[in-house]
Amino acid sequence: MQNFWQTLEKPIFILAPMEDVTDTVLRQVIARYGKPTVFFTEFTNVEGLFSKGEKHVIHRLQYTEIELPLVAQIWGSQPENFSKAARKLIDMGFSGVDLNMGCPAQGPVSRGVCSGLINDRPRAKEIIEATKEGAAGIIPVSVKTRLGFRAIDFEWIQFVLEQKPATLTVHLRTVSEMSKMPAHWDKLKTVVEMRDALSSETLIIGNGDIKSLNEARQKVAEAGADGAMVGRGIFENPFLFSDTSIGDKTPEEKMHLLLDHMHLWQETWGTTKYFPALRKFFKVYANGFPGAQDLRMQLMETQTPEETEQIVIAFLHTLSSSYAQH
Repeated sequence: MQNFWQTLEKPIFILAPMEDVTDTVLRQVIARYGKPTVFFTEFTNVEGLFSKGEKHVIHRLQYTEIELPLVAQIWGSQPENFSKAARKLIDMGFSGVDLNMGCPAQGPVSRGVCSGLINDRPRAKEIIEATKEGAAGIIPVSVKTRLGFRAIDFEWIQFVLEQKPATLTVHLRTVSEMSKMPAHWDKLKTVVEMRDALSSETLIIGNGDIKSLNEARQKVAEAGADGAMVGRGIFENPFLFSDTSIGDKTPEEKMHLLLDHMHLWQETWGTTKYFPALRKFFKVYANGFPGAQDLRMQLMETQTPEETEQIVIAFLHTLSSSYAQH
């Protein structure tokens, strides 16, 4: 296999890896609405993959053909587990492997992993090297990180670029800024210049606060970067990658989309996943029309797919009878 990143048309648009969000179900839903260039999995822990608890982790790596090209994002602490994980991901048919060096969650950071690695460069280097060794040139190894830990730290970015990842995605905030400050898109140009100074083939992707493809194109062009990664923007518009808007859909269409999403979730997970975890997506569909707020409040209380379906069908019924009256 070759480095699939180098075959993609630019600008490259990516759906960001999000915990408890970007599972196979959401990726299939987004692929139907308008597919990004590349999908990423949820964060998958390499220690978990090779432990007794494997069954609690492996579902994160479930996927279907429609989601390709798909990059598995992994995190953890032991370099040898990264090497084994890369070999496993090749066998599972993934397009690439990405190292999570950007997640700011307190637990992992306090153990010195994820964005905690910004403060432990020797270990970060070992992890990148071990992953590359496992990937054996068969799949590309990329890195996702932040601009720094407490302050913007271009020495860290330089350090990562020197490890020659296939792609470097920079969430344009520091770890301590979490998601509270606007992303520093003005700093991405510097990252691109640093890459160019190394005559490196690493692709540079910016991440943070993108709300539309037009905005993504503009920011990528201003920085001279190779693409953009979109995370939370998808909650406002799951059609974002198709350059259209869920705002253009009728209430009926939105409700049928909600039911389709839920049915796919049921078919995929059955009772193996906690149903209320799906409810965060209901606000995506129950939005922007009269009565949406009340409907949303009812949907947020549901405990089962059956209950959800009843509420949606009752709502559709009220809609059609109010149309009949007009």
